[in-house]
Amino acid sequence: MAFPATFNISLYSGDTYEFVIRPKNSDGTDFSLTGFSSTMTIATSRGASPTFSTTAQTVVNTTLNTITCTILPGVNNSLTPGTNYVYDVQISNGSTRVYTLLTGNIAITEDVIP
Repeated sequence: MAFPATFNISLYSGDTYEFVIRPKNSDGTDFSLTGFSSTMTIATSRGASPTFSTTAQTVVNTTLNTITCTILPGVNNSLTPGTNYVYDVQISNGSTRVYTLLTGNIAITEDVIP
């Protein structure tokens, strides 16, 4: 496995943002997500005490071995343009296996308001 990958996200304030992760084994085959759940955490900093932290929606599809991550408008609207955010997407089978699949920075562009 070659986890985690890095992907930086640019969000337009108030919009829905969605992406799909397809984890692979080191030999290029699909990583089986059977028995795994996922989380996407967005925060102002890494570590145990960020000044702001929230989660985005994640859906694990064990048939396709994909994770769909969706930052809904309610979450997006809680992010302040100009603030630097970080995120990661992790999977866990409960207690014995936890993997960070994707990580990066999030930049917010303010919406045009008439």
